[in-house]
Amino acid sequence: MQSEWKFTSKDIAEKPDLFMSGHRACAGCGATTVLRLLMKATRGPTIVTTATGCMQIVSSMYPYTSWAVPWVHTAFENVAANAAGIEAAIKIMKKKGRVKHSHVDVIAIAGDGGTYDIGLQALSGAMERGHDFLFVLYDNEAYMNTGIQRSGGTPLGAATTTSPAGTVVPGKLETKKPITEIMAAHEIPYVATASPYYWRDLIIKTRRGLEVEGPAFLHVFAPCPRGWRTDTAKSMELAKLAVETCVFPLWECINGEYQLSAPSKAIALSPEKKKPVREYLQLQGRFRHLFTPKFEKLIDEIQKITDQRWQRLLKKCGVSASKT
Repeated sequence: MQSEWKFTSKDIAEKPDLFMSGHRACAGCGATTVLRLLMKATRGPTIVTTATGCMQIVSSMYPYTSWAVPWVHTAFENVAANAAGIEAAIKIMKKKGRVKHSHVDVIAIAGDGGTYDIGLQALSGAMERGHDFLFVLYDNEAYMNTGIQRSGGTPLGAATTTSPAGTVVPGKLETKKPITEIMAAHEIPYVATASPYYWRDLIIKTRRGLEVEGPAFLHVFAPCPRGWRTDTAKSMELAKLAVETCVFPLWECINGEYQLSAPSKAIALSPEKKKPVREYLQLQGRFRHLFTPKFEKLIDEIQKITDQRWQRLLKKCGVSASKT
């Protein structure tokens, strides 16, 4: 499946924002950039439902809103169920002649807490039932809205308020849950990863997810200066470095077939372009404790895990591991 939609930078710049300025997000927030780009890919009537979380809070402080489309807030755990209900209602209303549009796109949005953990049951159920909507995970790797607690999306070694780094424990002890692989295992038509630095790739993948018949899942990297303890001006640099180090490679799974996206494919074809994870970790205060003699070996472990996951992805994409 390839989208026939073509656009230029001018088209994107001139299209009115459907996620607008005036929200209350922190300076440098990666997730707000994600949402602005996401809404640039819409093709017509669209309904958005958002789980409790950072993006719900900052965009909908009554009586104001940053959304220029119909938007529904739902509970932390059931945004996928809510989207499924909206999609099912639209089908019934079409049959009754109450909806004249050929398509009304439904987008469910949640952070890592509402996707990896609290919302996983509803998400899995909606995927299994085949509801036609796009689920977008903006992944800032912790429960940022409620105090920076660790989630299933928090990476190994990261310090959070519930996985603090001390003299004995080096932050979170568990690895990041492979949520996108879990979604691909549901055998849905479209699964992909994206990064806001590679904005064109993100917009194209959003459109593909909207156009596909059936469920689609888009996992988008979303740096959080507050939770990661980073320079607010470095969010896009981190979004780029995560791809260049293969901490967050870009790929798609279309009807069960894996393929690398251009930025990660370039690394696969020229392995010398792959940067060490140390370059990514050292920009973040949440990993500061790893750069001490006591915990420095964990950086090697993170590099090893990153390399192993990268090699497994290459194999799924049909790229020879021996060439990388």
